[in-house]
Amino acid sequence: MEKYIKNLVFLGMVILLSLNTQAQLLRNNGNGSPKLVVGIVVENMRPDYIDRYWNKFSDNGFKKLYNEGTVFSNFKLEQHVQSYSTGTATLFTGVYAATHGIIGNTWYDRLKEEEVNCVEDDYYFTVGADTKAGNTSPNKLMSNTIGDNLKIFTMGKSKVFSVALNDASAMFSAGHAADGAYWFDEVSGRMISSSFYINTFPDWVRLFNSDGYASIYTHRNWTTLLPITSYEESLEDEYILEKGYYDKWNTFPHTTTKYVNKAGNYKPLKTTPFGNTIIRDFTHELLNGEDIGADHCTDLLTVFFSSMDYMNGAFGPASMEMQDTYLRLDQQIGSLVTLLEKRFGKDNMVVFLTANTSASYPVEYLKEEFNMPVGNFSPESAFALLTSFLNITYGDGKWIEHISGQQVYLNHKLIEKNKVDRKEIIEKASTFINQFQGVKIVIPSYDLERGGSGNNANAAVYNSYNKNRSGDFSYILEEGWQPTYKFKKVNYTDQTHIPLVFYGGGIQPKKIKSRKTAIGLVPTLCDLIGIPVPDRCHGEIMEELTN
Repeated sequence: MEKYIKNLVFLGMVILLSLNTQAQLLRNNGNGSPKLVVGIVVENMRPDYIDRYWNKFSDNGFKKLYNEGTVFSNFKLEQHVQSYSTGTATLFTGVYAATHGIIGNTWYDRLKEEEVNCVEDDYYFTVGADTKAGNTSPNKLMSNTIGDNLKIFTMGKSKVFSVALNDASAMFSAGHAADGAYWFDEVSGRMISSSFYINTFPDWVRLFNSDGYASIYTHRNWTTLLPITSYEESLEDEYILEKGYYDKWNTFPHTTTKYVNKAGNYKPLKTTPFGNTIIRDFTHELLNGEDIGADHCTDLLTVFFSSMDYMNGAFGPASMEMQDTYLRLDQQIGSLVTLLEKRFGKDNMVVFLTANTSASYPVEYLKEEFNMPVGNFSPESAFALLTSFLNITYGDGKWIEHISGQQVYLNHKLIEKNKVDRKEIIEKASTFINQFQGVKIVIPSYDLERGGSGNNANAAVYNSYNKNRSGDFSYILEEGWQPTYKFKKVNYTDQTHIPLVFYGGGIQPKKIKSRKTAIGLVPTLCDLIGIPVPDRCHGEIMEELTN
């Protein structure tokens, strides 16, 4: 009997050791690492879309990831400016804009005395089309990405690729050392890249572009995937507060050709499910055309789907268009995951799903339907009054040099010429703007330069302040308030809650409710792959993933 018990105890220890070894498998370098890590990033995705549309999803898309994966239900992207460029840079470097330097899609360069784009770089040229959409590089990104660290650690043997509709998303996820970053050119309708990454297009990319998918999808009307009467989770199609395309076309079917012709380019295609279809199909061709997941070095592929892109505000999270986009996206993700499992096997790969921005409800919808205390803040009106105030106080002059991304750049040359105390004028201007309805707080640069605690309510601004790129003061709007301009459309959101799900080898089905932040993604991926966490990474490993 005693011998039987000892054998039983020994057998139990062997089983526990085996289970522990399996759980730790992906944390070891070499053959124990996943062959491939695939990041699926959905732009403008609210986590609550999953619950809202759950009953309409298929079994192979979102449901598979959420039912069989580890779900982090309290994942936050806390930064001052919520844009796809800044969000992507933060997710894939493990540091905030204060360190990686991408404070927005654009910012004001005081030396050049002009607004600069976060990726524009005329030293490089477009590969794949006769346009300037590829005159770009990730050189303004001042931190390494997870892909960069993977390439360095494996001495270039790991392969890193990215695919997106937007250039910054592709480049800031791929990093500086990637084998390829591809994105959609709104002018030519082709998938392109920059000579920063490649000089000659692979044949498989040429063949893909030769099929002319942008033109094909432009001539297809966007109709609902399901019978229009079955979209009970959304507002009615003719909801009066939906602005729609060009502030007038807001009902199904959507005539894609009409929108593209009015724009004069393929940009509207990015706001329809057809844009996501192009990305899905291109990713399938990339997996067929590139030697990915073929050796013991982990490869990294990031795929971006742009949910409604810049039309979020025109339709809103509760629209029928949004639901249809996600029902189709569910199928597109499902087909991609199925292909990955057939090609590599679930145990040999890890897929993570997240977003680089969330989405806010339109102000008019919140006010009219729910009596919420929200409104529109007009930067143009506010800063016109500020200009008058500064002229009265300090004399006529162009005291405000530039306004961008909830930041204000004062004219340092004029301030010095008139011997005005810079701190004084910043303080007076900040106090003036702080009086406007809808402005929660204004923080001067001299306060931001002292640094701030990550635990205070204004941590997002401190996390995002970069001395060489940020303005003289930054402002935050009250919750639900949104900036509006007369002649330009902005895809604004103040929401910080984004999804995060891991699926694949060594990942157990569970839900983690404790609060996690976006800068924790990189160290967690490093831990999964089995490479060192970057020295400058500020995030913490999400240990619940493999424990």
